[in-house]
This record gives sequence, structure tokens and C-alpha cells, in this order.
Amino acid sequence: MAAPLTLGAAGDAGAAGDHPIVFARYTAAAPTEDLYAISPGGGTTVKLTHTSAVSDVMPSWSPDGKRVAFVRYGAGGAIDGIWTISATGSDLKAVPGTKGASDPAWSPDGKRLAYAKPVGTQREIYVADIDGTAAIRLTHTAEDDLHPTWSPDGKYLAFSRADAAGNSRLMKIRLSTLAQTAVTGPSSHDGTPDWASHGGRIAFSRVDASGFAHLYVVRPDGTGLHRVTSARSNDKYPSWSPDGNTLVFTRGGTDDADPEHLYLVRADGTALTQLTKTGSHDLEADWRP
Repeated sequence: MAAPLTLGAAGDAGAAGDHPIVFARYTAAAPTEDLYAISPGGGTTVKLTHTSAVSDVMPSWSPDGKRVAFVRYGAGGAIDGIWTISATGSDLKAVPGTKGASDPAWSPDGKRLAYAKPVGTQREIYVADIDGTAAIRLTHTAEDDLHPTWSPDGKYLAFSRADAAGNSRLMKIRLSTLAQTAVTGPSSHDGTPDWASHGGRIAFSRVDASGFAHLYVVRPDGTGLHRVTSARSNDKYPSWSPDGNTLVFTRGGTDDADPEHLYLVRADGTALTQLTKTGSHDLEADWRP
């Protein structure tokens, strides 16, 4: 029987399997996205936001499991900015200074948010306090820097950098010096990294020679690269379980008629399990710490 869904604070949860997964969902008939949560054991989803005129996407759990940061798209598709909400779907708060920003990621100490924000025609990586103050621009390039993810010690961010030729690679930046190093190669097609809280590994999605997006794992120094999934499907948006053993990710979605479901898989590629099974598009999952 599926495990019940509990959306209290992380301290109230038991094993890692009790920690809910938050994600964005839409359907072809109702294209406005809302945030939902589901237990890793499956069962009934819980709807966290109810917005008929705007879309809520890109959720990120706070490290204590009490709040979720996310991006809200306003009328006409413009990015309204980053907001936070309690784990029960109440106490909605806007984060000032984040208009146009995307890809929020909560720092391990719960005090800051990293995000991508437009500067001219490209996006750069920023870090700010959770109330939007003390914002600092970290990257200054002519390329697109997206989807930051924190190292467990809070000293680094990994992110994806897309160039004008259509390539994207994983990069790493040290916050104390702003020194940047490449994690994956320059001719890659890599995105949506997630840094595990245990084990020193980064999961990401790569469009490889097969033409499909598959999940890969690499060490932060670029060594130990290995592929996790290999189906003739598009696998993206990986997020680590709290114990660092399992990934939740999205599979499918060639068009609006092709549903996208959440799946679970162990980091060694075994124990593949389909988590959501409705005719919806389920995206951008984040597993509660």
C-alpha cells in the first residue's frame, strides 16, 4: 500500500522515504501550472497552489522542509518573480527584487536563495538573502547561466552554461572567490544539475549521442561520469533523495499530447519505478531534505 503523504516540517518525518516530493503539474486541457506534492511511496497528490490565471513552477524546498520557493508566471507569460509558500500551501510571500528571475535554489543553511536572472539578453547567477536583500551577481558572461544548485557545505554552486552554438555544460563557482571551473565538456548538452547532500555527486540531464535526454551523475571535479538511464525517452529534472541513493525525475513529453510522469531510480540505474500516472505533465520535482 502507498505511504501516506505528510507535509509537516522535516523534523516530523521518519525515514527518507517519508519526505514528500514537490513538483509542477499542468494538462493539455488546463495549461496553467500549479504546485503539487506526493509521497515517494506514491498515493494521492496534494495541491499546494490554486491559480487559474498564473503558473507556479520550479519549486525548491527549504532545508528545514517548512517552505517552498518557486517561480510565478503572471498574465501574458511574463515572469512575476520568486515567491515562497509554507509546506501546507499557506503564507504566500513574494521575494522582492526577483522580477524575471527563475530556478530558485535554497542554500543549505536556509538563509539565502540562488537564482538565474536576466541581464540584457542572457541570464546570470545571483545570490540573495531569502527576503530579497543583499543580492549579489556572481557571473558575468555573454552566455546563459541557469539552474544553480548548492554544494552541501554551501561553499560552491554548480549551474549550467549555454552558449550561442546550442551547447551547454556544467560549471562550478566558488562563492568566496567567484573562481569558476568546468565540470563537463564544452561540446555537451547538459542541464538541470542537482548536487547530492551526501556522496559528493551531481546528477544532471544530458542529450547524448542517442538523441534522447538521459540522466547522468558526475563528481564535482568532473571525474566519475556515468549514465543512470538509457531508455528511448527524455529524462530530465533529476532531484536527489535525502539519503543520496535515489533520484526522482521527469520522463516523456515530446508534445502536449505526450504526458510527462515522475519516476524514481537508484543512482546505479536499478529499481526504476513510475511515481505519477495521470494524463498530466509533471515537472521540476524537488525532494524534501
